[in-house]
Amino acid sequence: MSAAAEGEAAIGRRKAAMGTFERYLTLWVALCIVVGIALGALLPGPFQALGRMEVAQVNIPVALLIWAMIVPMLLRVDFAAMGQVARHWRGIAVTVGINWLVKPFSMALLGWLFIGWLFRPWLPAGQVDSYIAGLILLAAAPCTAMVFVWSRLTDGDANFTLSQVALNDAIILVAFAPVVGLLLGLSAITVPWDTLILSVGLYIVLPLAAAQVWRRSLVASGGKALERTLKALHPVSLVALLATLVLLFGFQGGQILAQPLVILLLAVPILVQVYLNAGLAYVLNRQCGSAHSVAGPSALIGASNFFELAVAVAIGLYGFESGAALATVVGVLVEVPVMLSVVHIVMRTRGWYERR
Repeated sequence: MSAAAEGEAAIGRRKAAMGTFERYLTLWVALCIVVGIALGALLPGPFQALGRMEVAQVNIPVALLIWAMIVPMLLRVDFAAMGQVARHWRGIAVTVGINWLVKPFSMALLGWLFIGWLFRPWLPAGQVDSYIAGLILLAAAPCTAMVFVWSRLTDGDANFTLSQVALNDAIILVAFAPVVGLLLGLSAITVPWDTLILSVGLYIVLPLAAAQVWRRSLVASGGKALERTLKALHPVSLVALLATLVLLFGFQGGQILAQPLVILLLAVPILVQVYLNAGLAYVLNRQCGSAHSVAGPSALIGASNFFELAVAVAIGLYGFESGAALATVVGVLVEVPVMLSVVHIVMRTRGWYERR
């Protein structure tokens, strides 16, 4: 097969791996920004009424939307795959190190450098700490859902990807709250521990437990029940994500219209963090002797974020109208184009990677 034919085949595989929504996620998010801002300006009463629907500082409409968004994604995770961790221990070790020892701390540093210092004169003074908190929340949990798409795009080892995701989800259960609390404390940001622990239970522990119970019942029923359910729930998850963003931007609209430069400035540390961690994971895997099919998804997992969880926790901790919530949404806005550029780099450098 010629190089051109191979390139066309690779493009075909990538298009097949990503559905219409995933390919145009940035476009949908941009439309949600426009729709949310417009509705927030035209219908402030209904948005304020939704914002007041809270129990124990948890907004009920948002909690329901987050569950509808997260549970179908967690339904894909098979904890039995953790038995495969030993097979790819080098790639696993690199990815876990990047996800939990490098990425949250590097984002805290980048947030302080760019938002807390370099860009401070152009940002609302009262929101700077909240923006940094949002960036920390964004980096404190590795991606679990879109990772499967990124792995297919890089011709990744499916067993490695599944075992890594299962391991990361297990670590999230015990490490997310302590890491976030530590970094918010180091950034001199007040940590609402009661709300943070409630958010972890509401948006991690409970949906993960529910998804695993549901998954086992579907697998036990035999046939393709799990596959059919995942396919049926896919639109539900997407609609819930878009509805959450519309609500968020409905509350954030006034602030965004007043200072659109904020979006661009918040994107800078996110972009630096993605390329820094992806490159570090990729090079470390090469030094450790991991196969390219492991290094590719490892780089993508090391760089991507569980933005659905970040949005939920930011809203729970600081509210709809907070800078933290806005910062996490900027992560959603840049996720797909940035990660696709990382996929492109990983595939274009495959020849270099395999020359040892």
